[in-house]
Amino acid sequence: MLLTGAGAFGAPAGPKLDGIWKGPLKMPGGELEVVFRLIGLADGSYFATMDVPKQKVSRMAVKVEMRGDTVVLVAQEAGSRFTGQLGPDGKQVIGTWHQPGLDTPLTLTFTPAPVNPVTAKIRLTPPYREDEVTFINPVASLRLSGMLTIPAGVGPFPAVVLVSDAGAHDRDATVGDYRLLGALADYLTRRGIAVLRFDDRGIAGSAGDFNLTTTEGLVTDVQAGIAFLRARPEIDFSHVGVLGHGEGGNVALLTAAKPAPPAFVVALAAAGLPGSMMAVQQHAALLRSQGMATAQVEAATKQQQAMLDVIQQTPDASQAQTMVADMLRQSNPRLDAATVQARAADLTSVHYRHFLKYNPIEPLTSVKCPVLLLTGTADMEVEAETNLGALAKALHNSRDLTSKKLAGVNHLFQPAPAEWPLIGGESRPNFSPAAEETIRVWIMSRSLK
Repeated sequence: MLLTGAGAFGAPAGPKLDGIWKGPLKMPGGELEVVFRLIGLADGSYFATMDVPKQKVSRMAVKVEMRGDTVVLVAQEAGSRFTGQLGPDGKQVIGTWHQPGLDTPLTLTFTPAPVNPVTAKIRLTPPYREDEVTFINPVASLRLSGMLTIPAGVGPFPAVVLVSDAGAHDRDATVGDYRLLGALADYLTRRGIAVLRFDDRGIAGSAGDFNLTTTEGLVTDVQAGIAFLRARPEIDFSHVGVLGHGEGGNVALLTAAKPAPPAFVVALAAAGLPGSMMAVQQHAALLRSQGMATAQVEAATKQQQAMLDVIQQTPDASQAQTMVADMLRQSNPRLDAATVQARAADLTSVHYRHFLKYNPIEPLTSVKCPVLLLTGTADMEVEAETNLGALAKALHNSRDLTSKKLAGVNHLFQPAPAEWPLIGGESRPNFSPAAEETIRVWIMSRSLK
């Protein structure tokens, strides 16, 4: 989701908006917190970013338009617009968020930006060893950069390679202030499990281009990580596994279907349905969570399915892009031309075509190592019952399969908001403690066998 506004309309006038503005998009099935960070520039415009943690949107570019006491934010990529009035005290903007099929109230509340951002990066030295490492993927002839954390005490230790969800991520899978893989790595390393997490291709110190990477390419990155760990004297050679989140969970499972498989796999929120089915399911779940009526959801789903059929049945990319652009304009006349073209290009890209064709369960009958499948009941991207069932059926040859639904856990493996800790007087999302301990116990019990 990309918001635009002020910079494109000229220097804003009126009250200053420097700071953090956040608010909940309330829906019948829950809510999405939206966080904007605004910094005033010398020319009167703003540098701004947006986070939507539950949708994995982090530090997306934002521009802001001020019209007196009216604030306008336009999400070109999502075809969405927020218009609100700045309150008399300058601490709230009360307005409405518009997007296809939904108009919902949104109130943004002001929080001062941190006075000294440097101090926010200060942390206590953890009670384990941290090694900045690089390793080579010989198949792709590229270097990957990451962090190896090794528990205190006498090894060798069981170890796990962490794999992030879809898209290019840093080693911590950072989303706003939430570090999904970083938090999990810390928890496991403190409790006797060595962890390797690495930057995806083209991110930070890792070479390559993630946009040109296929699922098979990601598997070779993981295989290189496994080989790197097995060569370390601190690591128990026979107990090196892979833990993946989302698409990373499917990559982990596919790695186990290859030669020289990992000792075990933990798959968090992995898909059990083909990409085309997942796309439709995710779209329908999002619309239902936004309060859309059943008839509207069904109509929107049919439109999306028709579009996916065009993408899959039109091999010529240019022709497919033109047809998809026409369908986008017909389904949402409010979308501007630039947004339509950008969205059509994304939907007809090589990466997305691969996603639609990909069937994650086909190779899994050859997986024999122990597997732990975890999905949250509050996951709006990967429905727990359907996907866990499909994966479990495909993994019938695994000698040790555990499949579990976690109550109230969302796709980012955060617990229900009521269970979030208070940090500095604010409720902050954390990795589900129940999920952390389930993972630790399961890995350690397999490593002792």
